[in-house]
Amino acid sequence: MASKDAQNHRTRGLPGFLPGAPGPDRSLQLSPPNPANQVWQPGLPPPGGLPPGLEYLSQLDLIIIHQQVELLGMILGTETSNKYEIKNSLGQRLYFAVEESICFNRTFCSTLRACTLKVTDNAGREVMTVNRPLRCNSCWCPCSLQELEIQAPPGTIVGYVAQKWDPFLPKFTIQNANKEDILKIVGPCATCGCFGDVDFEVKTINEKLTIGKISKYWSGFVNDVFTNADNFGIHVPADLDVTVKAAMIGACFLFDFMFFEHSLAGL
Repeated sequence: MASKDAQNHRTRGLPGFLPGAPGPDRSLQLSPPNPANQVWQPGLPPPGGLPPGLEYLSQLDLIIIHQQVELLGMILGTETSNKYEIKNSLGQRLYFAVEESICFNRTFCSTLRACTLKVTDNAGREVMTVNRPLRCNSCWCPCSLQELEIQAPPGTIVGYVAQKWDPFLPKFTIQNANKEDILKIVGPCATCGCFGDVDFEVKTINEKLTIGKISKYWSGFVNDVFTNADNFGIHVPADLDVTVKAAMIGACFLFDFMFFEHSLAGL
């Protein structure tokens, strides 16, 4: 028995396997050796009750979202479909998100445009869909504010991100499939982030307790002015429900559209 425990201990410590996961025969194996170029590859069936494909999120307390640079849009000053890589804290890609929208909406509706973001895993399987309708974005028009619908898997609604009217601060709620409020997100009065990170605090509904934050990382003056590539970090408790984490990924997409989307055409 002692030798078996020792063998299990050595197996769990092997590089290339997730901490705390079972042995190599049943684990999620990572690609060696450079973490920045690695992707997670599925090796286990999803735990009971989790939407297929979202099991990767179940133990993460930091999710990185990196928007890919669109060279064509940067050169021509036009708005192209957004693309995002969703990574863990080691820089290993978990998912890839692509915006689907028509050119007319991107040109004339700009950051308010209706769109759908399809999120796929590293095997190309669509695990999540984020739907954004055309809505207003003004404290002077509180009747039709921003909202996202999150489906995981596609066709099954698991939550919403809804903007709440406030004359001073950007406020949003994370809702479940029944549109019941779960958490609140409160942003700063100024979201320009010219020389530093911009933090949106994740709070309980009564706003008395902060449980995490969504940060838009400052990428430097040149990147901020001459590209529309943004980087976000979602800091949450590791044991938070994966559907809520999925909704926060959707919230990052929404914040990017609302507060940080720009191109040379807008300078």
